[in-house]
Amino acid sequence: MIFIVRGNDHWRECWPPDARARIVLVRQTPSIVASEPEQTDLFCVGEEAEADRFRERGWSVVRLHDGWYADDGEGGVAVWGQGAYWEVRDTPFSVKEAAGPSGEAADDGEGGETVDVRKGIFGT
Repeated sequence: MIFIVRGNDHWRECWPPDARARIVLVRQTPSIVASEPEQTDLFCVGEEAEADRFRERGWSVVRLHDGWYADDGEGGVAVWGQGAYWEVRDTPFSVKEAAGPSGEAADDGEGGETVDVRKGIFGT
């Protein structure tokens, strides 16, 4: 599943060394939902138990629901299936990494290519 762990700008210094979640995208927390200035959203992939472990350690954890979560540039994260399916995108039409409910991510890896969704759908 994918979820947000919300921290401050110094999250790297506090990140648990035994964390079993992989960070797939980092962005500034949107001001409309930030509880303090200069918060950072860490989009993490891991088991639900790992999200619970972050909560127990005092981190703010946000479960992701179906929708589009923009990054600080032109891309973001598309989520559906209440966090079971997700795509990290460089742009709204270019999939960088994706995963389904099995939890196994399919990323472009070395030598792979980014999928241009717009071209596949519209032929342009």
